Amino acid sequence: MAWGCALCLALAGGAFLVLLVQLLRWLRADGDLTLLWAEWRGKKPENELRGKVVWVTGASSGIGEELAYQLSKIGALLAISARREDELQRVKKKCLQISNLSEKDILVLRLDLTDRSSHEAATNSVLRHFGKIDVLVNNGGRSQRSLFVDTNLDVYSAIIELNYLGTISLTKHVLNHMIQRKKGKIVTVSSVMGIMGAPLASGYCASKHALQGFFNSLRTELTDYPEISIINICPGPVQSQIIQNVFTENLSKSIENSGDQSHKMPTDRCVRLTLVSTANDLKEAWISDHPYLAVCYLWQYAPTWAWWLMNRMGKRRIQNFKSGVDADASYSRKKK
Repeated sequence: MAWGCALCLALAGGAFLVLLVQLLRWLRADGDLTLLWAEWRGKKPENELRGKVVWVTGASSGIGEELAYQLSKIGALLAISARREDELQRVKKKCLQISNLSEKDILVLRLDLTDRSSHEAATNSVLRHFGKIDVLVNNGGRSQRSLFVDTNLDVYSAIIELNYLGTISLTKHVLNHMIQRKKGKIVTVSSVMGIMGAPLASGYCASKHALQGFFNSLRTELTDYPEISIINICPGPVQSQIIQNVFTENLSKSIENSGDQSHKMPTDRCVRLTLVSTANDLKEAWISDHPYLAVCYLWQYAPTWAWWLMNRMGKRRIQNFKSGVDADASYSRKKK
């Protein structure tokens, strides 16, 4: 009897220790625990993506630009797209400087996601150049900073046209090629805003929720193609140019002051975790510091608490925006 009690106490103590370790890991985490486990023990991007043909949209700045740099260092063959060809040429030049890639290993392809009639020709251009597309990274898109009551409806139309319809249009053409080969990866940069709701971004949230629903449904249609992976990446606030390019209350207005961005996750860290997710075929990855990471878990498992918390955070977010500082600045855990 005593031996049995001792064993039970040991098992209980071990279980408590495991839970404590997981809690400490979570408190320090900048991604969901499955992702961080994959980073520690999973497949490495350097092994999985070297020599693969990767097409990155929105590659002229921010996350897309950093993706091009890290992929080039790994040795992936790149097609980089955006509307600004001069910026793409700048990105290509740096990729060549920091990697062992040659001129022909990087294709610059100007692309407007809202011009859906051009997507088939763009896909064919990549295929003619490389002969295949192993990975499509749907990164192109724009965020939003405006209250719904102040925002014209044509802004919402433009957000959906770019972030949602443009993305699934390009995906459709690339997916046809992947189905023929019976393999490939479609990586879509969604957002934590595709999981939760937040003020000042109602249209952006709607477009990301649409992407989440679409790609989660598409995954279920591809069960006959187990080597085609659908991967949704959900970053929180990241240091990038996304704030300078946001939609506001009308299409002709841009944001005047983007505020300090230093409290946000560094772009290179976000991209590294994105590549880990891609290498390990994670269906969904949350990449964020707290408190947004915590809110993702609450939204998933305790939505009533999440709504209460977001109402409190939302008031501060609006106050920040109206006072000219970054909307997320006051509750970042990072210290300046």
